[in-house]
Amino acid sequence: MSDNAPVAARCSGTITVAAGIGLRAQHHRAVLENQPAIGWFEVHSENYLGPTSLAVLERVRENYPVSLHSVGLSLGSAGGIDRAHLTALANLADRIEPGLVSEHLAWGTVDHEFLADLLPLPLTEESLAVVCRNVDATQETMRCQILMENPSTYLQFGHSTIPEAEFLTAMVVQTGCGLICDINNVFVSASNHGWDPERYLAALPANAIGEYHLAGHSHAEGAAAPLLLDTHDRRIAPEVWALFEHALALIGPRPTLIEWDADIPHLPVLLDEAAGAAARLSRGRPEPQCPP
Repeated sequence: MSDNAPVAARCSGTITVAAGIGLRAQHHRAVLENQPAIGWFEVHSENYLGPTSLAVLERVRENYPVSLHSVGLSLGSAGGIDRAHLTALANLADRIEPGLVSEHLAWGTVDHEFLADLLPLPLTEESLAVVCRNVDATQETMRCQILMENPSTYLQFGHSTIPEAEFLTAMVVQTGCGLICDINNVFVSASNHGWDPERYLAALPANAIGEYHLAGHSHAEGAAAPLLLDTHDRRIAPEVWALFEHALALIGPRPTLIEWDADIPHLPVLLDEAAGAAARLSRGRPEPQCPP
């Protein structure tokens, strides 16, 4: 290979418009032994950096497309990216050849201490510059486009000057990244802040959306009520299914993931939720046009 030869991308882009589920440790054996009928799996990258879990993921990858969804890069942090962590993710991508690579519009580290949460950031020109710089660095190292997920939020900063959908659009324009449109996050944030969720969806750059996420949410109790919480611990609410159907009509079908991260049920429950997404994706495909 010459010095000027192009470097291969680490993301294969092989995930088609189909429903997938998050791969969880509780389901490793069932997936490997039974090979359920599912379009693809998504994993939290940080859970598969060790040799034992990586060996499992490599076996899954033999039979299914896989998406790497990271939660630890803290792309909203002004202190920049942990380069060692980014290198570890790039090495994982080399081994797995993921169909998609993604992260979150959030921050979660202070002085290299990981806070184990996805925290909101003020939506300002300064924050936009920070996020774009970190997204650019990530895409350069990963050698592929990454998808950035819209957040679920419970507060808004008084000094935010850019509406969230506009912020995401500017990030796409400045970095060339794509978006995950998390439908549950849209619904939760819209409910908490009094937004119109359909108007929010209409303001997103449709061509940049490469994936949908769907999940369950819960209602806060006590003093925090009436907040909705993005808990990922139950079936998808009817209102979120309805918003997903609206997104399919407005934006079109995309690969769609069922997320379930707490109180994880048996695998057939996740497969049933994925079947609901798959049925809606099928209905959302445009009818083939006959040539004139």
